[in-house]
Amino acid sequence: MIVTDLFIAGIKAIIEYVSAHVLTCLVPAFFIAGAMSALLPKEKITHFLGQKAPKYKAYPLAVVAGLLLAVCSCTILPLFAGIKKKGAGIGPALAFLYTAPATNILAILFTGSVLGWNFAIARIVLSVTFAILIGIIISTMFKAEDAEDEKNAASEVISAKKQDSKDLPFFQKHRLIIFFITLISILIVGTRVNGYLRYVIILALIIILAVLTKLFFNKEEAKAWLFETWVFTKKIFPLLLAGIFIAGVLTAVLPQNFLANFMGKNTVFANLIAALFGVFMYFPTLVEVPMANMFLSLGMAKGPLLAYLLADPVISLASILVVRKFIGNKRTLVYVGLIILFTTISGLIYGAIIG
Repeated sequence: MIVTDLFIAGIKAIIEYVSAHVLTCLVPAFFIAGAMSALLPKEKITHFLGQKAPKYKAYPLAVVAGLLLAVCSCTILPLFAGIKKKGAGIGPALAFLYTAPATNILAILFTGSVLGWNFAIARIVLSVTFAILIGIIISTMFKAEDAEDEKNAASEVISAKKQDSKDLPFFQKHRLIIFFITLISILIVGTRVNGYLRYVIILALIIILAVLTKLFFNKEEAKAWLFETWVFTKKIFPLLLAGIFIAGVLTAVLPQNFLANFMGKNTVFANLIAALFGVFMYFPTLVEVPMANMFLSLGMAKGPLLAYLLADPVISLASILVVRKFIGNKRTLVYVGLIILFTTISGLIYGAIIG
């Protein structure tokens, strides 16, 4: 395959990603991340998700937050960056990062209907378990770094003039809750509603968001929100495009008989290859299910198929490049390594049990 063909494959992958995800998925995610960074009180984040927060509270909260968002491995990145910047501990932040793409409820139902409920149940149980275990392991290994991150997290909270909350009108008192519900609704509609109705609802929500911003936030708050949104976009978007381009090139060079030759049996090597393929390749959310069904028809064994299904939605080369920028090389290496280890072992055990 000549260089031109590889370049075209990479560009095609970028075009497909941009057309399918940027406007209705990634852009709202950047605005949510910017609002988290500029408007959320740091003490609230550190109280519930910080290093000193009780594990029995922090990890379930992080997992539930991820479940409620249910977005792909790239869309979750700005949100992960937002809570990390506000002082969330590395463990709960990674649990949040892992859960949203891994345990998408729609994807679980889709998995059950296409591949069978054995796969679907294994996927959700193992994904939630891995999210918590990986978060605890990394936070334990890097306690000093986590404490330093929390210390360096943004401490300035831009807020309106302080008043007794009892004296505030209902909407002013709960302005952040209403504001974030509207922002998250835009993201959910953009990822879950199809056809022209999607754009009608999004337009209505944008108008509501503009009114809320005008009524409940001063100019400094609005500027800070837009500035933080731009900061996250500038940091994350170029790295995403680079990773997606490389993934597109790698997809183009894989031989057609690759799956049957290397992943047709439930061996350690087959599960490892499947996990690595899932870790480094990028497919849009939900696409991993028909891809897995195709792999099954092409001869992939059930163990390696589960290893792929557990790894693919959670992470990709593009997301690795971005995560590294926020948590450093060492923690990223451990994070990726644990995903590969856990998904490989799970596939091997599942394949031995199911056959």
